[in-house]
Amino acid sequence: MGRRSRKRGAGAASAGTPAPRTREEKAGRPRPAGYARGEARDEAIRARLRPLEAGERPRPVTVGAIAAALLALGNLIAYVAGLKIDGERPALTGIVVYEALLVVAAAGMWRVRYWAVLGFQFMLGFLLVFLVVFLTRASSLVGVLVVLAIGIPAGALFWSLIRVMARIQMPEGPNRSA
Repeated sequence: MGRRSRKRGAGAASAGTPAPRTREEKAGRPRPAGYARGEARDEAIRARLRPLEAGERPRPVTVGAIAAALLALGNLIAYVAGLKIDGERPALTGIVVYEALLVVAAAGMWRVRYWAVLGFQFMLGFLLVFLVVFLTRASSLVGVLVVLAIGIPAGALFWSLIRVMARIQMPEGPNRSA
């Protein structure tokens, strides 16, 4: 009995009318006033995007891959040199996990993989949140300058990777490699 009613409901919805896309359309309410303008702007931006050419690696992805590799190398050197944070050495497991994430992200971005760019953006976003917290606790001008020296380039890289991710995600054809 439940199966028949589901089939009937599915057939009625697909009888030539498109399914509602927004919460407002599903509830039978009109779209918000600025919605059409925003959707037109989004469509114009999508129309200007072009898929990546074979073998193309956009500059922000290359910068991200190099940055991830250099961060991994720098962290490894700092750990081997005996760097202490608040008087204690960091746990080896934390260093190994973070190093592995950076190396995998660097290799994936070098091969222009969407998942790698997305993962690196997650790490950049996490870093930016921590930097904002550190900025609120900075007790000297040097502390503020250090946070800004790290945060401004990290934020710029995060922002520049957004449009690149859209280009990576665009379909090329039936046999797109992942």
